[in-house]
Amino acid sequence: MKKGLLILATMMSLSVSAQQKWTLKDCIDYALQNNITLKQAQLTKQTATETRKQSQAALFPSLSASTNQSFGYRPWQSSGFTTVTNGTVNNKVNKTYYNGTYGINASWTVWNGNQNHNQVKLNKLSEEQAELKMEETANSIQEKIAQLYVQILYMNEAIGVNKQSLETSKKNEERGQEMVQVGKMSKADLSQLSAQRATDEFNLVQAESNLASYKLQLKQLLEITGDQSFDIATPAASDEQALVEIPSMMSVYEQALTLRPEIKNTELALKSSDVQLKIARAGYLPTVSMTGGVGASTSSNNSNEWGQQMKTNFDASAGIGLSIPLYDQRKAKTAINKAKIQHEQALLDQQDKQKKLYSTIEGFWLDAQTNQQKFRAASASVESEQQSYDLLSEQFNLGLKNIVQLMTGKTNLLKAQQNKLQSKYVTILSQQLLRFYQGQSMNI
Repeated sequence: MKKGLLILATMMSLSVSAQQKWTLKDCIDYALQNNITLKQAQLTKQTATETRKQSQAALFPSLSASTNQSFGYRPWQSSGFTTVTNGTVNNKVNKTYYNGTYGINASWTVWNGNQNHNQVKLNKLSEEQAELKMEETANSIQEKIAQLYVQILYMNEAIGVNKQSLETSKKNEERGQEMVQVGKMSKADLSQLSAQRATDEFNLVQAESNLASYKLQLKQLLEITGDQSFDIATPAASDEQALVEIPSMMSVYEQALTLRPEIKNTELALKSSDVQLKIARAGYLPTVSMTGGVGASTSSNNSNEWGQQMKTNFDASAGIGLSIPLYDQRKAKTAINKAKIQHEQALLDQQDKQKKLYSTIEGFWLDAQTNQQKFRAASASVESEQQSYDLLSEQFNLGLKNIVQLMTGKTNLLKAQQNKLQSKYVTILSQQLLRFYQGQSMNI
């Protein structure tokens, strides 16, 4: 009974999953949990965490226990142990023997020019950089998802426009056939109407193919397997969304400088190079260390019992060591010079990332501004071309306009509709990306 209920629940779950329409938020949330590239970045961060923990543990003394048991054989051994039992002297020669050693040892680097403490700082910075790198990967994935999602929305509306255009072409072709039958149109003109209908059919198939391709790309980005059904929710993006006020470019850039992980990462890289310079300079300084240990040994060649040997051979020691670098084959100087070079590289990388960020935001801002203006112009153009085409259709049906004029009017209308759709969705996408760079979530 329980097994049957489990199977039923599983089937219902699969059915719900198959019927799910993915919103933009659903796609982003799912990708952040399942994308392989992001998971790899998370593993890199975990590795950095383990490295940091190990360097912290290295600040404390190390403690180890050891033992060694060895067996030996002396084939030409002639002397051994002599014992007297009941007045009888016995001489025992053991050609095989074993030795045992036991020890507990500790060591501690007391001071090495603060290399160990600075190494902890360096590993902490590396851990933070790995965390920020993971955020960079997550941001990149979200941007790609938004671009594909908006492209799918655009193609859905474009398919609607192509279907409408095809229906119009079919009606024109049917009207043309009627006019040929009554002698009001030549077969040559009818063939042009048929060619227009065929072109619209091709455009519709092409648009549907593009839509399927974008859905496949989004599905792959979400790491959804091929046997799982997938479709997105298609909210009707209103014209008002494309007309929302666009924030100033500098305000977006200034916010992004304080929020974007790639910029924060360059700041940590500068701090990391400073710490590496301190570690390199410590190569000129002495190292102070402490050691200590206790140990004992036993041997079968000894006539004493094992416990007595452990007591007799017990040994304890402690010591302080000092190591002063006199000539290190230029290792310290080379490390210092490399740390200085790395600092300069970090500065250049920071400038480069800031310029790229500015260029990216400027591109989104220009796209938003330009396409918003195009959208206003295209909206007016669609209304004008629709009115013009409706009038042309009436005049064509009355025989007042020829086939060339009708097809030209239809082409102009279709072009205006496509321009409106394209500028609308490019504007919406650019606006969403500008919001994202301001630290806000994307929502369409």
